[in-house]
Amino acid sequence: MFKKLSDNKIKESIERNNGGYFNLHSLRELGIFIVFLVILAVLMILSPNAFARPTNLINILKQASINGILAAGMTFVILSGGIDLSVGSTVALTGVIAASFAHPGEYPLFVPIILAAGAGSFIGFLNGLGVAYGNIPSFIVTLGSMTIVRGLALIASRGQPVFNLSKSFEHIAGGFIFEYIPHLVVFFVCVAGIAGFILTKTVFGRHVYAVGGNETAAKVSGVNVGYIKVAVYTIAGFLAGIAGLLLASRIVSGNPTAGAGYELDAIAAVIIGGVSMSGGAGKWYGTVIGALIIAVIGNGLDILGVSSYFQLIIKGSIIIVAVLLDMKGKGKQ
Repeated sequence: MFKKLSDNKIKESIERNNGGYFNLHSLRELGIFIVFLVILAVLMILSPNAFARPTNLINILKQASINGILAAGMTFVILSGGIDLSVGSTVALTGVIAASFAHPGEYPLFVPIILAAGAGSFIGFLNGLGVAYGNIPSFIVTLGSMTIVRGLALIASRGQPVFNLSKSFEHIAGGFIFEYIPHLVVFFVCVAGIAGFILTKTVFGRHVYAVGGNETAAKVSGVNVGYIKVAVYTIAGFLAGIAGLLLASRIVSGNPTAGAGYELDAIAAVIIGGVSMSGGAGKWYGTVIGALIIAVIGNGLDILGVSSYFQLIIKGSIIIVAVLLDMKGKGKQ
């Protein structure tokens, strides 16, 4: 009987937290869109000539794309009740690996792509094993791997950026479709769409919500909690590897110091988008809007001449406020 009750609770939680695509009946979800539109309007008023230019708007989309891909992976992890601090370092290492095998005439283009995605997936897989079967808090596991992976990136590159990349590799992130749509944006849209489909239309997605909402009830109901935890960290690592590949292609080098602070932006995008830090609640499209908000704020502050030091303070403050609102909302519920 307990199993049946647990199944019902899980189904109710899924229906409440994962009920479709755009549900504008939720005030909080609607608020994300309103905030995004207000920020756009304010920046267009403050700097109409610079901010509203088509080239700048395309640049914003490109800036949001890599963080959005990272945030998509982070969404799986946070929904399951964990956190991944290693994605920024993974971006650096996979970028170095991809660049090292992308010199002109040495290897086919698929080699750096597979190696970057594979390395990222392996790092995520190890993180998942530590969390799921080592019973180590995700914060500790990923904090340790963040340091280890950054060290590996420095060793692999000997502390120097890797240059001399092939034109085909540069074209991965630097190209356009129909001369207007950047490849980066296409990758972001595809990743977001696939992530949304998995979370809303598959059994695996429902189990991710169940584990984050109530791990004990999920386990009693037959959900393989260990498998889900390993899988979500592997997904986050895989997408971090893709992000590292795209970043290396975009900046035309594999830099071992790249990706510093990217985990902060990814986490900020997820929680600004309404995903609960305690897991089990949130929508995939909120993460997309969160990534756009982060990119718009960063771009707008640059245009307005605000120091990058103050931008860090603003981002940190946004995270604290978003978590506070989430806690207050859960308290009322």
